[in-house]
Amino acid sequence: MPSLRRGPGVRQCLLLSVFLLAVWETGSGQLHYSIPEEAKHGTFVGRIAQDLGLELAELVPRLFRVVSKDRGNLLEVNLQNGILFVNSRIDREALCGRSAECSIHLEVIVDRPLQVFHVEVEVRDINDNPPVFPMTVKTIQFPESRLLDSRFPLEGASDADIGVNALLSYKLSHDEFFFLDIQTNDELSHSLFLVLGKSLDREERAEMNLLLLATDGGKPELTGTIQILIKVLDVNDNEPTFPQSVYKIQLLENTENGTLVVKLNASDADEGSNSEIVYSLSSDVSSTTRTKFKIDPTSGEIRTKGELDYEERKSYDILVTASDKGIPPMSGHCKISIKLVDINDNAPKVSITSLSLPVQEDAPLGTVIALITVSDRDSGINGQVTCTITIQVPFKLVSTFKNYYSMVLDSALDRETTSDYKVVVTARDGGSPSLWASASVSVEVADVNDNAPAFAQPEYTVFVKENNPPGAHIFTVSAVDADAQENALVSYSLVERRVGERALSSYVSVHAESGKVYALQPLDHEELELLQFQVSARDAGVPALGSDVTLQVFVLDENDNAPTLLGPPARSSVSELVSWSVGSGFVVTKVHAVDADSGYNAWLSYELQPAAGSSRSPFRVGLYTGEISTTRALDDADAPSQRLLVLVKDHGEPALTTTATVLVSLVETSQAPKASSRALVDAARLEGSLVDVNVYLIIAICAVSSLLVLTLVLYTALRCSAEPMEGSCAPGKPMLLCSSEIGSWSYSKQRKPRVCSGEGPPKTDLMAFSPSLSHGPDSAEEGQQLSGSEYLGKVGFKIDQFSACRTIYLKCSYFHCLASSSLNFGEKKKHFRKTW
Repeated sequence: MPSLRRGPGVRQCLLLSVFLLAVWETGSGQLHYSIPEEAKHGTFVGRIAQDLGLELAELVPRLFRVVSKDRGNLLEVNLQNGILFVNSRIDREALCGRSAECSIHLEVIVDRPLQVFHVEVEVRDINDNPPVFPMTVKTIQFPESRLLDSRFPLEGASDADIGVNALLSYKLSHDEFFFLDIQTNDELSHSLFLVLGKSLDREERAEMNLLLLATDGGKPELTGTIQILIKVLDVNDNEPTFPQSVYKIQLLENTENGTLVVKLNASDADEGSNSEIVYSLSSDVSSTTRTKFKIDPTSGEIRTKGELDYEERKSYDILVTASDKGIPPMSGHCKISIKLVDINDNAPKVSITSLSLPVQEDAPLGTVIALITVSDRDSGINGQVTCTITIQVPFKLVSTFKNYYSMVLDSALDRETTSDYKVVVTARDGGSPSLWASASVSVEVADVNDNAPAFAQPEYTVFVKENNPPGAHIFTVSAVDADAQENALVSYSLVERRVGERALSSYVSVHAESGKVYALQPLDHEELELLQFQVSARDAGVPALGSDVTLQVFVLDENDNAPTLLGPPARSSVSELVSWSVGSGFVVTKVHAVDADSGYNAWLSYELQPAAGSSRSPFRVGLYTGEISTTRALDDADAPSQRLLVLVKDHGEPALTTTATVLVSLVETSQAPKASSRALVDAARLEGSLVDVNVYLIIAICAVSSLLVLTLVLYTALRCSAEPMEGSCAPGKPMLLCSSEIGSWSYSKQRKPRVCSGEGPPKTDLMAFSPSLSHGPDSAEEGQQLSGSEYLGKVGFKIDQFSACRTIYLKCSYFHCLASSSLNFGEKKKHFRKTW
């Protein structure tokens, strides 16, 4: 029958637990559920996934998990349907004791992205604990002389439940001598007294058995009983009495051992030994209380014993008995109610969990880095904790719920600037003085491929002598990537293009790892003066980043081409008829030669080799013109047939030569007209051809000079616009470098270029340089391979100006030779157009 009466109540609790779920607290951001204690395994708590706005399909991929600090696995979530259910027995009394509020705090954590939700499950009390008395049988001795209305205190029952379930009522079994007096201290605390209502007579009745029933306010009601055995004594008729029945004391929890709590002073109306009082703690005082307090039996002083801790226990109730030494002894009772006062003796605690490390340097703002929990065992303001973070770090703390924080990204990260952060989280309570604690975490920044390989400069100029050995190392490119690991692993490759009719890769190659550039074949200055190409540097990141650098390889000339004869002297020999009557300075003929090299390697000089056995020759040759003319008038001592050997030599190192043979026959004047007639015809043709060639030459020089002047003007304008802070285009460093003597170099501040042409003294090469041109990383190394152009590699020069100036010099020299040759007009015109 009792089980039938409890059945509807249990079912009613289960129904309430089903309907009072999934309630959001307004403005708190916390999910709140409520369940009764002692709920069975599998009891429905709430649809937690639905209430948190999560899809069932994403619970497993996002690593949905529930964490309960110090609560074990009382609650669990079914990942298939997102329902929170009871996993094991929940005993509210074991969980929270007699605390009015009892909740299980859950942290719901999901990843990708990291999110944290706080869930509070309230555990409601049910009436599952009956009232319990300290003992089952209590024996009380009453002298027969005890006056009516004498009172004897009784220890009430205790109930582990709270609220109405712990609201006790008492009932004493019917007896004609005693009745129960209940005094209410507060809602849940009562003082019980057994009151004598009728005079005792030991001879009539020596013992009495009473039953005290305690009933709680739960539904259904639970009860507890204690048997009271009363023995009637016949002696001492006055008991000790205290000035007050209850003493209320407040103590600081850090009170030192041996501190006086209260001094009791009971009195007894008897005399002699019947008035001598002995103090003792009541047998109802628990063993825990006895370890904290002691009483002096003679003086009645109660002192502390051991350390008191507010966080362990907040109050103590001590029952004290004062007994006289009469026979039989009589006793009086009082209650000492001690309440402890909290002090700030507990520092906060900080714990860092659920770290999302390392952090990508391109992580968006607001990314959760770590979860932080702080706690303080103290109460009131002593337990109020504030949390701060290290300054000057790109992170901040965001309060999520009560003492829960999230450390989130507050500003952009750059691993190349800072790759690791030491973050210290400090928690400080509100006590005076305040206590604090800290915890540190190292946040590593993971690299992303956000930096392309970079060269030291956008282009390099390299000088390489022609006729280099195949596979020769001519330069090394180097790019630096600020990223890390594979994102900084740089490889090099050629940017393929066509050089004339051939691919660039047939001329040069670059080592993918070292960046060394190799010439795959011997380079020929006469075929290719400038090889310009790009080398690409790519990192190994995904996606890969890269940059290009331009290499301008100038092929420097070597003296590898001997002079070549033009015109009739190109044959093995040529015959000329000269009249005996010619005077000094008569031009017999002219030797014409050209050299395929450049610069000084193509600068030719002519020498007349002395004939064997001849003391002196009436002929000479112009050192730079190649004209063969008489040095004096001819006489009979001169041989009628003379063989002249002209040596043509360039100015290279070593010099290369070729020879031309001119056979001169001396004839009488009567035979000279034919020769003179032919000479006049040749002279007329030569004069006509020179006029035509000179016209072309003047036009070409004017065009090239105009182009050069325009180039210099544009270059100067670009330099001025690129350097606005240096003022207007004032005279700066020398921009031209010319040779005034063979083999020696000097600066020239002239802005107008000089074109050196014509016959006579050594010609002056016109070259334009830019002192701002930088050198490549291996320019010093490659410079060791240079000879006559070593100074050019140190100073550097502007490529387009150098090419234009050198072309003017070479073509002017060539046109001079062409105009002075004995070719007919058609041949000269053909050579001129082909060369230009």
